[in-house]
Amino acid sequence: MWNRFTAQSRQVVVGAQAERRRLRHDFVGTEHLLLGLLDDNNGPVAALLRDAGVDPERVRAEVAGMQRRELGESDAEALRSIGIDLDAVRASVEGSFGEGALEAPLPPGRRRLFGGRRTPTRLSPRAAKVLELALRESLRLRHDTIGPEHILLGLLREGEGLAAMILVQAGLDLDELRRRVVHSLGAAA
Repeated sequence: MWNRFTAQSRQVVVGAQAERRRLRHDFVGTEHLLLGLLDDNNGPVAALLRDAGVDPERVRAEVAGMQRRELGESDAEALRSIGIDLDAVRASVEGSFGEGALEAPLPPGRRRLFGGRRTPTRLSPRAAKVLELALRESLRLRHDTIGPEHILLGLLREGEGLAAMILVQAGLDLDELRRRVVHSLGAAA
């Protein structure tokens, strides 16, 4: 499937991975794919989303507010009450052992041609489903490649992830946005 991805759609996934790391989330979720789609380098899809009223900075702030942590806020508060600050512990460990030291280890990657290992993409089940749906959308539209538009169509079709929730909370109708994307694909053909 990855061989069908265009350079732009691969950049969406790379951007989503970068957002996951920046936010210290365990997996790339639909919300990270949305942030990858909103990247200015992705041209028409980012413009279409902005024209629909999606503000990249607002989305980034909402995703950052949805911190995924093993311990809930009540757990953190209980630990603070006995003098343990989780953020200070995380900073101390990462200062000693490097950024991401507390993240779960990745499964072993495949060997690269010139040494080193390729780390696998850590996708949530919903994000993996979005990429699978992107392939299906591409096939349904009789396209040979999977572009950022297809990833957006997959995200809209999945419709239940955090990205869809963010779009709906922003006042967007997912079906109407889907029609806009399909229309833009028809106009580009």
